[in-house]
Amino acid sequence: MYWLLEEVTWEEAKEIIAKADYIILPTGSFEQHGLHLPLSVDNIRAENLVMEVLKRADKYNLKLAKLPTLPYGCSEHHMHFPGTVTLEIDTYIKVVTDIGVSMHRHGAKRFLIMNFHGGNIQPLNIAVQLIRTKTGMKTYLIHWTQYARDLIEQWAKPGWGHACEHETSMIMYYKPELVRREKIVKPKVKITAPITEFRYFDEITDTGGIGDPTISKPEYAERIIGEASERILKVLSEALKME
Repeated sequence: MYWLLEEVTWEEAKEIIAKADYIILPTGSFEQHGLHLPLSVDNIRAENLVMEVLKRADKYNLKLAKLPTLPYGCSEHHMHFPGTVTLEIDTYIKVVTDIGVSMHRHGAKRFLIMNFHGGNIQPLNIAVQLIRTKTGMKTYLIHWTQYARDLIEQWAKPGWGHACEHETSMIMYYKPELVRREKIVKPKVKITAPITEFRYFDEITDTGGIGDPTISKPEYAERIIGEASERILKVLSEALKME
């Protein structure tokens, strides 16, 4: 069973929040994705892939309620490409924390963040800790790609990761009309020092992408969506049993 909180009234929300096993916040970003993909890639993935999980909830006897996707994230590393919007790290942590605290005030039992942008992961880890310490509410973070990585690597080339064959295949599957197919090229990725540092993406790649989007196919996305969704639902079900 699932509900979309953006579609209900406050009276209905009161009952839903009390029933739900998890209140889910999808988190994306609004940032460049190479020459051939729209700025909304991570939000398209967030909306559609969370829905894939919701639609399978009955199989695991889970009750899930979804908040609207948070469309902006931490994207400073993409800011040299026009159109990208980034939130400051402390702003982002505060926004996510406030959302979680709000749900707790309305009676939520558990808060689950499902993330679709790598730049959000470290700030979200802090937000999870803050929500738990402020409210005592069970709070979880799932980075969707971690549940699909081995499946992606069965067909993707080493080096995939941004506006690549994986993300391009996803947008071909869900929003094919937004893919500028005539602009799909394999980017030139620059060799960088083997040491951890902060780098802007134009220091890494000429197009804003990495990987090889030229091999993308919607069938690749379709192949992994079901299995990744099942894996996530199994983890959520197991977490309930462990309480």
